[in-house]
Amino acid sequence: MTRKYFGTDGVRGRVGDPPLTVDFAVNLASAAAKVLAPAGGSVLIGKDTRLSGYMFEAALEAGFIASGLDVLLIGPLPTPGIAYMTRHFGCRFGVVISASHNQYQDNGIKFFDADGGKLTDDAEARIEHELTGPPSTRSSNELGRASRVDKQRKFYQDFCISTLPQGLTFDGFKIVIDCAHGAGYKVAPRILTDLGAEIVPIGCSPNGRNINSGCGSTAPQLLQLTVPGVRAQVGIALDGDGDRLVMVDHLGRKVDGDQLLYVIAKARHEAGTLRGPVVGTLMSNFGLERELRRLGIGFERAAVGDRYVLARLRETGGTLGGETSGHLLTLDLTSTGDAMIAALQVLAVMRQTGRSLAELTAGLQLLPQVMVNVKVARRFDPTKTPAIENARLAAVQKLGDRGRIVLRASGTEPLIRVMVEAEDHREAESLANSLAEVVAAAGA
Repeated sequence: MTRKYFGTDGVRGRVGDPPLTVDFAVNLASAAAKVLAPAGGSVLIGKDTRLSGYMFEAALEAGFIASGLDVLLIGPLPTPGIAYMTRHFGCRFGVVISASHNQYQDNGIKFFDADGGKLTDDAEARIEHELTGPPSTRSSNELGRASRVDKQRKFYQDFCISTLPQGLTFDGFKIVIDCAHGAGYKVAPRILTDLGAEIVPIGCSPNGRNINSGCGSTAPQLLQLTVPGVRAQVGIALDGDGDRLVMVDHLGRKVDGDQLLYVIAKARHEAGTLRGPVVGTLMSNFGLERELRRLGIGFERAAVGDRYVLARLRETGGTLGGETSGHLLTLDLTSTGDAMIAALQVLAVMRQTGRSLAELTAGLQLLPQVMVNVKVARRFDPTKTPAIENARLAAVQKLGDRGRIVLRASGTEPLIRVMVEAEDHREAESLANSLAEVVAAAGA
């Protein structure tokens, strides 16, 4: 069954343009209720801080209540927090209203199953099939009820803290926390404060339009200036929905998902607690793979997207994986990628070893990697376009075994990502720009 609306991470797009309209949200709620909760029950709705979140929250609430489901409204909370609270409340499923790292003009709707996991492709296809019919409205005595559960977010904060070794605190740590004016702006600072850290918050004043704007994991420049400026030990940057993590060491240097994965994997390997291979993606730096294998740690690659990393971890029995962008999965601790839980694991290694983040990442030598995002008029598969494929093959032949080339379509935006990895940065940049020109011409 093919999917028309669901991408790699739910339904996403520009607010007001199909499918991100109020009518569609009501229909989607009705269709999801039929597939995920045919016998009734409750559903949890959470969101980030976008202005349009109020609109979609109300539309989904109406659709679910009309379908006979009870609705729990928890307000702004990181996506992984909604996954956890879906399990905590025993809901049939959970819904997140967010477009993650995108700007406020975009929004999205994604679902978690009763176990806090992402829906299968088949489940999403079945929901889309139900969209062909009109939304349901039950009789008055069969309608659901709505209630606010905002104060219950404390359970998620306590859960995050429980993933640390008992008794471990961050007393004496000065941490700059950048929440991207997004879903983590309340819980993330409170978690760190509860653990004894002195915090310097930035990106914690959402106004509905400033989410991911010049801040957060996709724009950590302010964090990079602030950390050494206030003489903090480390900086933490979340994205708008709190599932993506980038950190900054005390020197103001960005530490990406590959480096953070290395820190956690190495510490777990030395402690004897690492299970299965570490799983990255096609975009993970070859330097990470090379260093992990040198340490005797298995490494495998999945397709880009944390759902595919998750699937590969389950297939291999692994518990640790992630993406360069900062989606990190620790399946022995939680069911989905969680930026705060991943950050806590890195902070714990710093505390237990007495080493700075700069020292912990010093053993990993990343290859120069150049990424060019090419805007296109429509989404398409670049590997099936002859002109692009011919250019790629020529570049691969020129590069030889000195690096890698990956071309892929974004699952959430009309972009083709061109990535070239080489031992020489100038060569990587030259090849990436040449390929980007071919892609741009083909996608015009």
